[in-house]
Parts: sequence; C-alpha cells; structure tokens
Amino acid sequence: MSIGTIELRTFTHDDLPAIRQVLLDVHGDAYADQMDDEFVQRFPWFVDHWGGHPGFACVIGYDGQEPVGFAYGAPATEGREWWREHVPTPPADPSTFSVSELMVRPRWRKQGVSEQLHEALVAARPEALAVLLVDPQHPKVAALYESWGYRRVGNRQPFPDSPNFAVMLRDLKASRDR
Repeated sequence: MSIGTIELRTFTHDDLPAIRQVLLDVHGDAYADQMDDEFVQRFPWFVDHWGGHPGFACVIGYDGQEPVGFAYGAPATEGREWWREHVPTPPADPSTFSVSELMVRPRWRKQGVSEQLHEALVAARPEALAVLLVDPQHPKVAALYESWGYRRVGNRQPFPDSPNFAVMLRDLKASRDR
C-alpha cells in the first residue's frame, strides 16, 4: 500500500523477528536526544512485550528502502480494558485495540506520515475502540490525536518512571461510519 511517496507495509506477531531491529533503529533516531532517559532506554522491552501478543499488528512506512516510522499495538484482553476506570458508563461494545507506539523519524515529521501510519494501523480493526497514552508534556501531540477523533478520558502512570500520561479513547466504529 502506498500513500504519496511513503509505502506502508503491515506486519504481525509472526514477523517480529524480521522487523524488531527496524523498530529499534527508528526509535533510536526518533529519541536520539533522550537516550539517557531510563524509560526511553527500555524500549526494546516494550517491543518484545507488545510483539509477543498474538494479535500484535504493526505498520512500517518506507521511503524507498528507508524506514521512516511505524505504528503498532494489539487488542486489549477482553474484560481487562484498563481505560474503563476513566469512563463512567462503558460503551456496549468495549472491545479495544491498544495503540502502543506511533513514531516518525525527525526527517519525515510534519508531513502527514504519522496520520498515514496510524490510520493504516486502525482502519480495518474489528475492535470498537482504540486507546492510547500521550505524554501531557506534548500538548501538540494530544491535539493531533484529538483531530483524529480521540478524546481525553483521564490520566494514567503505568510505570513508576513513566510520565503520568493522558488516556485518550477513540470510537473506531463511529470513525468507519463517517
């Protein structure tokens, strides 16, 4: 699948051994100025954790042969949708796809690549909802997600050394019905 000059390729859990280093390389470039942060340094663990999920889905964008960014996630375990604590009345269908990472290398930022990656990741998902966490220190990123149909429903600090992230939820069924 190609959009503009970026070719989007999809991958699954079975592809993780082949794409793991690509994900690590893109992360290294995207966070080059923050590599002394212990939370940022744990990224390989997150790749293995999410990639180990049988429902893992990943989209990597390429400019020619060069990876420019990626988005990945996995379905939430039914009945354990952690975002529920932030919503007074859960929807009738709480099936959720957790968007874990969306990352674009600096050279390709501000060109619409992040939206292309994100939409390719969630467009065909069977789940009713998508959830993600955003560092509130990056209000422009949160505003971007809001422009894609997400709404902030609360805050969550999943790890002692992580930021207290904004929890953002998107109704995927409503997005498809537009």
